[in-house]
Amino acid sequence: MNLTEQSDEQLAEIAAREGSDGPAFAAILDRFRQRVWQVCYRLLSNEADASDAAQEVFVRLFLNRAKFEGRSKYSTWVHGIAVRTCLSMRRGRGRRQKHEVVVADETVMPSAADKPAAEAGLSMDLTKMLESLDEEDRALLILKYAEGYSHEELAAIFELSVSACKMRISRARDKIQAQYQD
Repeated sequence: MNLTEQSDEQLAEIAAREGSDGPAFAAILDRFRQRVWQVCYRLLSNEADASDAAQEVFVRLFLNRAKFEGRSKYSTWVHGIAVRTCLSMRRGRGRRQKHEVVVADETVMPSAADKPAAEAGLSMDLTKMLESLDEEDRALLILKYAEGYSHEELAAIFELSVSACKMRISRARDKIQAQYQD
């Protein structure tokens, strides 16, 4: 049986035994490259950041390739690493952006009259709504509704019980609805 016919779990087992980035790990990269990048893009909303995050995910996969224990599907394990990597990058980016905003506010103080009427905005976009949530709740909603993950898959990725996962998704939706009633 060649590598393309192997399941994800079988490939992971072969890759764990390989001494370096052998053919099994290369097959894993080919199989997951697009899906990991897509998850990273959804969570980071920026192509360059998504590419950086995806690269970091595959470095982590390589370094931890022998640590997959088979308690979940391999794809769930990979996506868990992708989500944690993106959340870590967003937190770092958030701290950096807050610092940049503070510096900018100290140098330029625009008045409300300087803003165009269109910028005051009558329409609220989904990205802005999602930004009002904490990082994990935002990721849960994106993976559930944009990527179509099941509650069981999300529970495994976020290391929650299924009921806790459902509750967090429900509370995140309720928070958005309460903040943006219109």
